[in-house]
Amino acid sequence: MQISVLTENAASGKFLAEHGLSYFIEHEDTQLLFDTGHSDVFLQNAERFTIDIKNIKTVVLSHGHWDHANGLKFLKNKVLICHPEVFHPRFRKGGTENIGIELTIDDLQKRFEIITSRKPYPITHDIIFLGEVPRRNTFEAQTTPFVYQKGEEDFVIDDSGLVIKINQGTELVLISGCAHSGICNMIEYAKKITAIHKFRAVIGGFHLKQNNKQTQQTIEYLKSQDIQEIFPSHCTELPALCAFYNAFEISHLKSGMRLKF
Repeated sequence: MQISVLTENAASGKFLAEHGLSYFIEHEDTQLLFDTGHSDVFLQNAERFTIDIKNIKTVVLSHGHWDHANGLKFLKNKVLICHPEVFHPRFRKGGTENIGIELTIDDLQKRFEIITSRKPYPITHDIIFLGEVPRRNTFEAQTTPFVYQKGEEDFVIDDSGLVIKINQGTELVLISGCAHSGICNMIEYAKKITAIHKFRAVIGGFHLKQNNKQTQQTIEYLKSQDIQEIFPSHCTELPALCAFYNAFEISHLKSGMRLKF
């Protein structure tokens, strides 16, 4: 299995960066795009990797925020897999700018074959879209800075990710866009739907901003899981990243990197 980092908040070498996330994933005979960032940076970096995005048939969207989905306007004629609630306009509390997807659902339906699922959706035998992640613990997804258009609190229930079985189905790789549902909740759900408890890696945004109680509880949980590699990135901000480095000696994930498992 291989992940090419097309978009991240930081860049390596001659690759570009932006506030966003996009990964090109290859596993056995399957290739897919996970998120698109918010501009054509993912396409420019794909060219630097010599990846032809035109040949990719499937795009998975982790959730309906601009920095993960606005790159969709540069794509068409592909299957788009997502949670059914990704299409809402959404805002920060007190803000007036739509931080949801720039394209409307009508626009997207003209460009893509859309598959929506609240339940786990198997893309292949080994690659599963998580669907809606149950929020079971008491320290994640307890508050939200977001609201819908009419002012209701938006807990980003569309937040999802991918779980991929590797090494003949003995280990898992979990890929998150932002983990608004909580990275620990995502891990527990991946274990439940696959009946596999060994994780080779957990990769993506953890949506942790400070080295606070939630970050420390997340670290303690991750320590208990004996995960071989942890890559918090994107929306995991510097105080939290420092805490993860002190706990796990993590590597800083950057666009232009390639991860092999």
